[in-house]
Amino acid sequence: MKKGFVFDLDGVITDTAKFHYIAWKNLAKSLGILIDETFNETLKGISRMDSLDKILAYGKRENDFTLAEKKSLAQKKNDEYVTLLADLSEKDLLPGVHDFLVQAKERNIPCSIASASKNAPMILEKLGVLAYFGHIVDPETLKKGKPDPEIFIKAAESINVEPKDAVGFEDAQAGIDGIKAAGMYAVGISSTETLQGADLQVASMTELNVDQF
Repeated sequence: MKKGFVFDLDGVITDTAKFHYIAWKNLAKSLGILIDETFNETLKGISRMDSLDKILAYGKRENDFTLAEKKSLAQKKNDEYVTLLADLSEKDLLPGVHDFLVQAKERNIPCSIASASKNAPMILEKLGVLAYFGHIVDPETLKKGKPDPEIFIKAAESINVEPKDAVGFEDAQAGIDGIKAAGMYAVGISSTETLQGADLQVASMTELNVDQF
């Protein structure tokens, strides 16, 4: 039996990707850079500053801003994103998530969040599931983003579980790569793409139950 569960947030617990896309697209447009949904897929699972760097490189403007200016741009994007999240509620939990978290709690299996999102606590509270998680890794404490395994190792350690005894849930290739590099069992959640290296892949959490782990 696995002893702990580590979850990504966007695309696993809830789907806020559309809000990220709107906010990034608007910011990029203000800089004279046009991005589409295909490009937006390359931003999945990576940090806010790394996403901004990708957009600036895409628009050949990577050398046009100081670090302070880039931090200001990233904050501007996040402010719009948070505004878009205003109406988020329990109805925005992805199918199967609540039942799985209830099962884990009933079996005393601790859960943690390994997300690049600095808004994770606020989002989980709006979704009504914050209490199911023993810890949320603070992205500000990380030296490297996904696919580096650091965030997953920290997430497991935070709930006193060895990575080899944990299961990681991800919807992005960078996340699966990080989970495997951490030595965890990897569950990929995607109905649209094959996640290379996943030990198990399902279309949604409705296909899973705690006892199978």
